[in-house]
Amino acid sequence: MNPYQQSIALLHQVTTERGFLASANDIDNYRRIWARDGVICGLAALMDGDEKLVEGFKATLKTLADNQHHLGNIPSNVFFDKPKTLLSFGGLAGRVDTIAWFVIGICNYAHATGDMDFAKECLVNMKKGLSLLEAWEFNANHLVYVPRSGSWADEYITDGYILYDQLLRLWALRCFDALFPNEEIKAKIKKVTQKIEENYRKHKIKNDPYHPKAYKQLRKKKYWVASFGPSGYQKQFDAFANALSLLLDVGPKSFQDEVIDHTETLRTSLKLQLLPAFWPPIKKDDSEWSLLVNNCKYEFRNVPYEFHNGGTWQMVNGFYGMALVHKKKTKEAEQVLQQIDDLNQKEDWGFYENFNTETGEVSGVKHCAWSAAGSVLLKNAIQGKQVLK
Repeated sequence: MNPYQQSIALLHQVTTERGFLASANDIDNYRRIWARDGVICGLAALMDGDEKLVEGFKATLKTLADNQHHLGNIPSNVFFDKPKTLLSFGGLAGRVDTIAWFVIGICNYAHATGDMDFAKECLVNMKKGLSLLEAWEFNANHLVYVPRSGSWADEYITDGYILYDQLLRLWALRCFDALFPNEEIKAKIKKVTQKIEENYRKHKIKNDPYHPKAYKQLRKKKYWVASFGPSGYQKQFDAFANALSLLLDVGPKSFQDEVIDHTETLRTSLKLQLLPAFWPPIKKDDSEWSLLVNNCKYEFRNVPYEFHNGGTWQMVNGFYGMALVHKKKTKEAEQVLQQIDDLNQKEDWGFYENFNTETGEVSGVKHCAWSAAGSVLLKNAIQGKQVLK
């Protein structure tokens, strides 16, 4: 089988009547229906059009909707352990990004399949989730406050107003408005977009920055910085966030071009010819090391150049490749796809979770569904297919 067929085959392996599992491996924590992983696999299913996979996506979304917390939280994962259903809304901190992924998933599913009845069935779920995200602003200032470990990079150091989460929320609001047009939502989209564009890069702005003192100390970079909070900015390059910024056309074209210039310069300078999750890696002598080394519930995985600490993820690069296609950089996107497929086929199509960016060695769990999804998403994007955004 070719790389695309191998990826589709793995997605079939993880498809159950309840939805997508995170991995085909028999590892407890990965034999669950995960919100984030499930929606990313679902977007790949929609772009491919495979009937069984599309039904698996609908089952994933139904599982998440049926197990939503009464306050609006979407589970990080759901584990069916007969006769009980075990829910997790996060480990050391609650997960914030699951709500946005859920709304993105519902809207993309309905848009692609025409199944608006299902979207209407989940309308209350989506509204409740979006309302909770607004409550999590805490100060009614249009950016969601995220605790450390509350995002996809759940063992990394970012916290506060994490850019990735703001962009996901913006994507979710746009998707919701596309299916259920609403003037209040449109106004919110405008406010959230303004806050993002003003506060995550150094430039001349009309309004006061969110954190004036920290912003004054911020230096100009060719990418959107990762996050900021009451104690200042965390200025690392976040590949997922910057990919989403390009995919969603956030910021002026001149700065989007700068982001692409930075990402391509970084990507082509590294052994694996792909973007690391965060860059540069945090090392033992760095002031932020203590935040990193203590942020794990069981074992420490964020050694330099691995996992979130500078590791390379095929899934993240799948989204980056989609952004390149969106920006008409098809040649570069094809290079990214080739590198993703090269990593996925390591150790007899192991589809490992991530790789050591310095050595190229495998890292993380084997047969990760979203490693396959990254390839499927990008292959279809190159062929002209798009997600709702």
